[in-house]
Amino acid sequence: MTKSATGLGTPRSAAGFSMIELVVSLCVMLTLTALAVPSLMRSLRTYQVDSAAARVADMMKYTRFEAVRQNKKMSLLLAASGTGWVVWTGPSTDTAPSPTEKQLLIAGFASLVTAGAPAGPNIAGSGAPTMLSESVCTPACFAFDARGAVANLQGYVMYIGGINDPDTSYRAIVLLPSGSTQIWSAPAGGPWRQVN
Repeated sequence: MTKSATGLGTPRSAAGFSMIELVVSLCVMLTLTALAVPSLMRSLRTYQVDSAAARVADMMKYTRFEAVRQNKKMSLLLAASGTGWVVWTGPSTDTAPSPTEKQLLIAGFASLVTAGAPAGPNIAGSGAPTMLSESVCTPACFAFDARGAVANLQGYVMYIGGINDPDTSYRAIVLLPSGSTQIWSAPAGGPWRQVN
């Protein structure tokens, strides 16, 4: 009589992982996670600063567009709001945005930096731009005339960076006297390089 390979005399092995294999797998997975988290957080912070800078530059462009569209002087306005800043477009006499106006809240990790950013980018031909901060932007940061040029033909710069993080990079949103905008980037120690 012949016996099959799965007959009663052959011992069966247990299916699955042993406890040692599970512990080793978990240790490897936790080590890889611990190595990846700082890099992911740095990427997230960079994204937040980039996004805030792009939104502020868009608000500057929107203010310029509104000045041309309405054929009158329009200002970019800035005010402290809780733990952040609110930016909106309107006449220079506005003290707060109305609920129907387009507005931008800069809050969270990325915030308006009024001190501590590296020395500003060297923009050829524009002279030293005025740094925009809450004290400068009272009641308005600057205005565009009906042609879309900066009303007093002066350059401005707004710095955005991380709160309480000296290792973060900074963004400078530069408004040239012609009305065009540029975004510059620099690590904590500089140097600046143009992003767009």
